[in-house]
Amino acid sequence: MTTPATTPATEDARPSVHPADRQPALPARLAAEALGTLFVVVAGLGVPLFAVPQYNPLPASLAAGLALTAAMLAFGYLSGGHFNPAVTVGNAIAGRIRPGAAAAYLGAQLAGALLGGLALFGVLRTVPKLNGTRSAFDTVAAGFDARSVIQAPVAGVLLVEVLGAALLVAVYLGTTAPRNPRRAAAPFAVGLSMAVLLQLGQSIGNAPFNPARATASALFSSPEALGQLWLFWVAPLAGAAVAGLVFRGFARTPDTAADGVEPAQAEPVAETAVTGTAGTDAAGTSRPAAPGRAAAVPADEARDFFDKRTP
Repeated sequence: MTTPATTPATEDARPSVHPADRQPALPARLAAEALGTLFVVVAGLGVPLFAVPQYNPLPASLAAGLALTAAMLAFGYLSGGHFNPAVTVGNAIAGRIRPGAAAAYLGAQLAGALLGGLALFGVLRTVPKLNGTRSAFDTVAAGFDARSVIQAPVAGVLLVEVLGAALLVAVYLGTTAPRNPRRAAAPFAVGLSMAVLLQLGQSIGNAPFNPARATASALFSSPEALGQLWLFWVAPLAGAAVAGLVFRGFARTPDTAADGVEPAQAEPVAETAVTGTAGTDAAGTSRPAAPGRAAAVPADEARDFFDKRTP
């Protein structure tokens, strides 16, 4: 009596990909970034542009923060809900998004911001009581020295922008971290942080802590605002870099290797969405790897890039 030959079970070396782990296509993520940035700019600039005290009880800073919260809730599951070049740079340096995708995000954010500014510019042109559309934009454009409400010098505005952007990016990176059990609250934490920071920024020189928003307001203002735009790119990106470096260091702490995974690989890379990240299901619950299979650990290309470990 012969025993049927049995073929040893073989497992595919490649781990299966859960539907919740699949990233949306890059065009979809870019469209979400552009649309979300447009909303943030329209609300952040439009509310103070058309503010009438007796009819607009909502402060402009709070309106901008609420708009950011709404945009993150609506589009964050697609792109991660950056809507700000500073946030994207912080994510890239922290190893959460690949450099190529980060560059594309910046382009989409600028496009959305410029469309939002253009829409507001067009609306202002229809209002006959305004003597000049560009002079109206001057009231919301970022600036220093003579263009600051309190005549703040360049050094003071620069420090406020660096500090504010670093805090904003730190809040984003902390609340969207894969190991944070309260990731669902990220839109509220980031939106409220933006509202508080804008309240400070308005008194200094309309500091927006968002280079895309600063560009949109400067392009439709007087030439002096465009000449001061450089500070509102350099300062927030410097603050974002500081926050990104700090959080990249957090990702390399020894406790991340508790499951036998190298610290540099423990935190998923990819463009982390606000709701749902690699290695979790839609409810945010961790899924263990199937028996006999290696855990899905995406290549940490972004962190390798900034550590100069690429071949």
